[in-house]
Amino acid sequence: MNVIEERKVSDSMVETVHMVRPNHMNAAGRLFGGMLMQWLDEVAGLVAKRHTRSNVITASVDNLHFIHGAYQGEMVVIIGKVTYVGNSSMEVRVDTYVEHLEDGMRHAINRAYFTMVALDENDKPKKAPRLILETEAEKAEWAAAEKRREMRMRRKKEGF
Repeated sequence: MNVIEERKVSDSMVETVHMVRPNHMNAAGRLFGGMLMQWLDEVAGLVAKRHTRSNVITASVDNLHFIHGAYQGEMVVIIGKVTYVGNSSMEVRVDTYVEHLEDGMRHAINRAYFTMVALDENDKPKKAPRLILETEAEKAEWAAAEKRREMRMRRKKEGF
């Protein structure tokens, strides 16, 4: 008898913290966007690995919005969570904040949505565990993710 695997959003959430150092800076004196994208992809991969308990691959990134820069010495907090699960793919939302040491307040600087694919031992797509939605916010995020998925499919069909 096959048991359908399922996990809660909270089971796979990941939070990382990075200190912006001189080697992370671009010529304008801000955190290099490519460095942040690397950190985001790592978090999305960790979230997807936790959810699937398998290897994963990044299929796409969209809605990558740079809201504000981060500067040397600032603490960057990156939080990732699964928002939607299809057959072998899942959407992972990754939010980035600068946390101010003086008051602990976090200010959003970036948000991105990654499509990750679960892989079997032969690096072929495999079924991902279902996602248990526990809160109204999780249900709303799922509904929004379905719309984003439809837009991705439409863009793919139209060659964008």
